[in-house]
Amino acid sequence: MASAQSQEDQVLEEETSFVRILTLNRPRQLNALSAQMISRLLELFQRYETDSNVKLLILKGKGRAFCAGGDVAAVVRGINEGDWISGAKFFSKEFILNYLMATYTKPQVSILNGIVMGGGAGVSIHGRFRVATENSVFAMPETALGLFPDIGASYFLSRLPGFFGARLDGAEMRACGLATHFVPSSRLALLEEALYKVNSSDPAVISAVIDKFSLEPYLKDHSAYHWMDVIDKCFSRRTVEEILSALESESTNRADAWISDAIQSLKKASPTSLKISLRSIREGRLQGVGQCLIREYRMVCHVMMGEVSKDFFEGCRAILLDKDKNPKWKPSKLELVNDNMVDQYFSKINDDRWEDIKLPARSNLPATAIAKL
Repeated sequence: MASAQSQEDQVLEEETSFVRILTLNRPRQLNALSAQMISRLLELFQRYETDSNVKLLILKGKGRAFCAGGDVAAVVRGINEGDWISGAKFFSKEFILNYLMATYTKPQVSILNGIVMGGGAGVSIHGRFRVATENSVFAMPETALGLFPDIGASYFLSRLPGFFGARLDGAEMRACGLATHFVPSSRLALLEEALYKVNSSDPAVISAVIDKFSLEPYLKDHSAYHWMDVIDKCFSRRTVEEILSALESESTNRADAWISDAIQSLKKASPTSLKISLRSIREGRLQGVGQCLIREYRMVCHVMMGEVSKDFFEGCRAILLDKDKNPKWKPSKLELVNDNMVDQYFSKINDDRWEDIKLPARSNLPATAIAKL
């Protein structure tokens, strides 16, 4: 249980002369982010930014995962006990951490040697350098939980060429820009040893160090990225219904596995989640990362209140708690989710205890602190 470990145990801290190495340390939970871990990371990142002796941060995960997401099962348990505000506090602190990372003035190198999902993307993709390996697996499975891609995902997903919600390997992460480098796992120890000796916050210097151990990976023959034209054509449609129809039309002309996988993923997901996710990502194209996080915070609070749909609780029950993998979505069909229902997720919360997230003021930032994708 999260409470059995202290904050210090859940995030291990190591120091070299000018480098700080942080290791997410809940391997049995695939390093899912607990409230304690988020608080600890926020504390450390804030401290390091004002410490002139710290030039570089390295973030990695213990075991076979970098980080499989936020510990939403714990959030749901709290809400089921009648306390959705505690869930709001969890997401508020997580989003503030994401914003700090996205606007950080010192380079962050994330070693993504394993599973990277949901909240795990939030604590890595916003950083300056993201190193994938042959063991990397990236996914944003929130719509299968009745949630939506949050943690600032509407900012970075909307800026990636051809991302369509599928599970990606390390080579695909490099191809679409989620990863800045690809380093075989056999070279990671040597890479980390070289990074420990860095005495600079210059991104060019750090990139040059990582480049020495990097290679350009080959995309597998069955990778969907060989059909980018089809992906772009289908996923540029105006509505979820039209995207699904376009994919089904393509599937009659070709027998590619990625098309059938995409169709099945959409059909299994929460209809409400799909519609709010599409609108969120489309809005994110024209917004900064801070604006995206403010909007996503409103959305996630509406999800937790469950006034329009209780799909988040049903998805967590079916996937994380009972694990029957058979959620009963309400509404059950895309056509039953109308525009007025979607609009509610983007409005302010009508609760005296609630207020918009207040992101920390960030001024005089160098260009490298905000231009990462």
